[in-house]
Amino acid sequence: MSSVVVITPLVIAGWPVISAAVTAAVASMGFSVVRAAAAQPAVAAAKGEGRNKVDIELDESEILASSVSNEQIVVERDGICATFSRDERGALKLCMEGESHSKADLKRIGEDLVNRVTQQFVYHRVVSELKQRNMTIVDEQVAADRTVKIRVRNL
Repeated sequence: MSSVVVITPLVIAGWPVISAAVTAAVASMGFSVVRAAAAQPAVAAAKGEGRNKVDIELDESEILASSVSNEQIVVERDGICATFSRDERGALKLCMEGESHSKADLKRIGEDLVNRVTQQFVYHRVVSELKQRNMTIVDEQVAADRTVKIRVRNL
């Protein structure tokens, strides 16, 4: 007997879990982490004028508050700076900036980043739940469109 389960992402976690998902996802896209810590005012002041900027918010997300209220992760690739942070409502927010890229390009790249982070988060959450329920992963496949198929056996 087999069944197919389609998972709809709902991202609710603390900053350390989100940070791990962001770090894994951005590395797979060629970005490198510049800073993963509390926000520093000097960095915001160092950003140049004339840079295009796009803000993207991840729907259905809630980053649980921690003792540090302004956590963020800054990553860069090819003149693009992406800053993951928690907005005032607690949702995961991505700010994309770049001088030589249009707002449309930044938005497309940013949405790709958010999708990868969501997929990474959901994948790790599913695998953790399967292990907690004593299920064995029999096979995993990643299709060309990055769809992940996991076959499990319930013992």
